[in-house]
Amino acid sequence: MKTLARWMVCICLLVGAGGRLSAQESAAPAGQSEDKTPTSYDMKAQAALDLQQLQQKFTSLAQAIPQEKYSWRPDAESRSIAEMLLHTAGAGFGFPKMLDVAAPAGFDGKGFDKTTTDKAKIIEWLNKSFAHSIAAANGMANADYAKLVPKLGPGANQGDVIYLLVMHQHEQLGIAIAYARSVGVVPPWTADALKKSKGN
Repeated sequence: MKTLARWMVCICLLVGAGGRLSAQESAAPAGQSEDKTPTSYDMKAQAALDLQQLQQKFTSLAQAIPQEKYSWRPDAESRSIAEMLLHTAGAGFGFPKMLDVAAPAGFDGKGFDKTTTDKAKIIEWLNKSFAHSIAAANGMANADYAKLVPKLGPGANQGDVIYLLVMHQHEQLGIAIAYARSVGVVPPWTADALKKSKGN
C-alpha cells in the first residue's frame, strides 16, 4: 500500500510539473517576448552524469556500512538500511518502466525492498539498477525528452520522468547518508576530503 501511495505521489508531481510547463510555454510574462534562443542545458547528458555519480556514491557508501548494520532502522516505522538501499535500486527500474523500458529478468517490484539483507547482493542490485537507468536515459534521443506521456497526465513528458528519477535518487542519497552516520559510518567521499585537508 505504501508503494502504491508513493507512485501516486510521483504521478501527481509529474502531472503538476507538466501543467506548469504547459502554462509557462503558453504565455510569456507581460512585456517580454517568447524566448526562442537554443536551450543551454542538455538534460540527457546531465541526467546520465548525475546517475553515474549517484551510483558511485551509493555503492561506496553501501560498501562502507558493515553487514551487521544492514538491519538497523531509526524506528519501527522506518525502512532498515537494507530496505532503503533496495528501495533506491527498485526506483531505478520503476521510473524507466513508466517509459515502457522493461526491467531486467529477475526483478519483481512487489516487496522488492524486503527480499534480502545480504550486503553483496544489495550492492549488486544497486549496480544493476543504476546501469539500467543510465541506459534508459542515454537510450532516448534528445527529442524524446519532450515527448508527451499521456498516461501520466496532461503535459507530462518523458523528460519529467527522468528528472523525477534523478531527484528521487538524490533524495535517497541524503537519507542514506543520515542512516550511515547514525551507525557511525562517515561517507567515504567525506572521509577522503578530510584526509586531504589534513594532509595539506
